[in-house]
Amino acid sequence: MTPADFGAGATGSRDDPHAQARAARELPPLLHSMSAFRELFAAIFECREIRTVVEVGVESGQVSSLYADLGATAVHCVEPAPGEELRAVLGGDPRLNLVEGLSPAVLGDLPVADMYVLDGDHNYAVVRAELAWIMEHAPDAVVVMNDVLWPCGRRDFYYQPSPLAPEDVHPATADGPTVWHDVVTPAGFVGDGAFTVAAHAGGERNGVLTAVEDALGDAVGWRFAIVPAVFGFGVLMRAEAPAAAEVFEALRPYTSSELLAAMENNRIALYTRILQLQYEATARADDANRLAETVTAQQRELAELRSELNRSRSENAARRQELQALRAESAGSQAPPGPDQELGVAVSRLGRALSARIRRTPGAPR
Repeated sequence: MTPADFGAGATGSRDDPHAQARAARELPPLLHSMSAFRELFAAIFECREIRTVVEVGVESGQVSSLYADLGATAVHCVEPAPGEELRAVLGGDPRLNLVEGLSPAVLGDLPVADMYVLDGDHNYAVVRAELAWIMEHAPDAVVVMNDVLWPCGRRDFYYQPSPLAPEDVHPATADGPTVWHDVVTPAGFVGDGAFTVAAHAGGERNGVLTAVEDALGDAVGWRFAIVPAVFGFGVLMRAEAPAAAEVFEALRPYTSSELLAAMENNRIALYTRILQLQYEATARADDANRLAETVTAQQRELAELRSELNRSRSENAARRQELQALRAESAGSQAPPGPDQELGVAVSRLGRALSARIRRTPGAPR
């Protein structure tokens, strides 16, 4: 392979994954769909006849019909857990055949295809096994792969629940990678329960691109090229396969484009910055919501305290009135005689004095 076979923009070393992240700062995608590569598929279909396609990882099913529209007469769509909407889409097109199962286990149950589109579980173990089967059983096929660059190139992604054996899984995390940090972070490209990622990038048996490189190292006469766009569009073919030279020549303007690589790098850098800002905005919104809940609770508590204070004030006012009434009543019972009382006493005394004088007067009638 030559540097051009990997396309402009580089891929980073498996032993130095940060080199790949640094290149990405100058490579999660703003658009992550195989439908974005329609013109690349069209170029491949123009170079050679492709009648049978095996698609691993079906998305919504809309891309599946793309292969049929370009000339494929049979498209086998491999999906381990299809939803009702996907079943309806695939069931409505007789050219599309839903295959429920896990790749690579189901590949041997299907007809040998002219093209294999690998966009399923993006980790070393799965991709390495898929390529091993295809290289042995379908050596003349075109193999198209997505997610061969950052962040899956040198870091495993594991859809959940993962069917992989423990020895095929690196220590994983729910945090995600971002070109703004060399380590995973909750502000990165996270799976939100759909997938986890290897906690560390690089090293042996880690990442999609590492799986491709190891497969090429074990095979002879195969060629690989990358279009550095939308996570990396990879094409793998045996050099002696039908129309291999024509396919790679048709893709060369894309695989060798430094402009396309620079635009992708900028797009990813901006997108991951958006992810970080969204995370920070969500965190601030959560903080604001918690503060609002705290303020609301405190306002309710203050209202209850004010109500209790008003009740206490009313009770105190009533008690003051009762106290004043008791004081008035007590003061009235101890007050000095008034004018009428003094007059009555004087008259009573005068009457007693007259009676006494009359009894003392000689000759007075008795």
